[in-house]
Amino acid sequence: MKIPGDRLKISKFKLDSLLDITMSINAHLPTEVLLSKYESILRDSLGIGKILIFKLSDEWECLLNGGFPKDYEYIDVEEKLLHLDEITYVSSELDFKGVDIIVPVFNNNVQIAFLFIGDIEEEGEGMSPVIKHLNFIQTISNIIIVAIENIRLQKERLKQEALKKELELAARMQKMLIPDSRHMPRRPEVTVHGFYYPHYEVGGDYYDCIRLSDTKTGFCIADVSGKGMPAAILMSNFQASFRALFSADSDLEELLHKLNSIVVNNAAGEKFITFFVARYDHTNRILEYVNAAHTAPVTYDTSTGQVGFLNSTCVGVGMLDNIPQIKKISLPVQGHFKIVCYTDGLSELKDDYGFETGTKEIINYISNSQPVEQNMKDMLAYLGIPDANPYLFDDVSILAVDLR
Repeated sequence: MKIPGDRLKISKFKLDSLLDITMSINAHLPTEVLLSKYESILRDSLGIGKILIFKLSDEWECLLNGGFPKDYEYIDVEEKLLHLDEITYVSSELDFKGVDIIVPVFNNNVQIAFLFIGDIEEEGEGMSPVIKHLNFIQTISNIIIVAIENIRLQKERLKQEALKKELELAARMQKMLIPDSRHMPRRPEVTVHGFYYPHYEVGGDYYDCIRLSDTKTGFCIADVSGKGMPAAILMSNFQASFRALFSADSDLEELLHKLNSIVVNNAAGEKFITFFVARYDHTNRILEYVNAAHTAPVTYDTSTGQVGFLNSTCVGVGMLDNIPQIKKISLPVQGHFKIVCYTDGLSELKDDYGFETGTKEIINYISNSQPVEQNMKDMLAYLGIPDANPYLFDDVSILAVDLR
């Protein structure tokens, strides 16, 4: 029979251990240090020969293995252990060789860890000291596991906050590449209006408008396959290349070949870009364009009331190492001529019945003599873009042009 002094000594050991662990947690010591202290308490102070911990984070993982075979780290926790909801003495039915006791650890009544105990010291007489202290082991295990999970979550929060800041910075930089409508041409011969809404912080849509000379204006719209940061990076590179290569005298076919080579080299065949580019000379009133697999811009001739489409004339940029055939189209412009270029985030937008909007609303709103800028503002308000439409799933970009 143990004397009261021994019980006092054990109680002091437990309190000191809990205090040490708690102070270490409050001091924000790293996970490795906490695990080392915990392992020392179990192995050195309580005489446990082997310990192994499975911990639940995003999935079950082996957090610590002290003495068990390596293959124990790959036990299917959900299949083998989740049914254990109390401290369990291992029998032959559980088939864990070398494991004496399994201690489940809970947080808010949910299992967050399992502790394997093996090779425990036995006293000459009576019960093993480990068995006497199982509740203490479960308590200190709970404190350690919860603390380690909190450390992981805090690191994850910091990582997410850093990523969010990077995305916000990337979004601001990308918006700088998209020209502001206030700085686009607003002349009697050419008026251009743009609308840009990335579904995520950054996107793969791009449009541009450049005054190439006193008589020529160029404009384009493009869409990278895929979404997010990879699409945004490729599009940024594409924008720089396009602006460097496009001029008043550029041959549009040659421009497409050069851009295709750049995209093939940069994307390594993993992405491509649909692209529409046009150039308008208001002296001879000729619009020339190439459509590289982009959604066909919609046109409306106010003098005739005729709706038209500027359809594809070649494959997308970066789809093939070499574009086999490119066809430039030259179109004479009579009177007031409207063009609406857009990305598929608009045309594939679904209505309340699950049907794609297509070009129906574009045609409906531009079929009049009003400026196309006002047409697009009215259409976006009707569709509830960007804030009131629950069916938005992609970037939406629009470049609307009045030619006269």
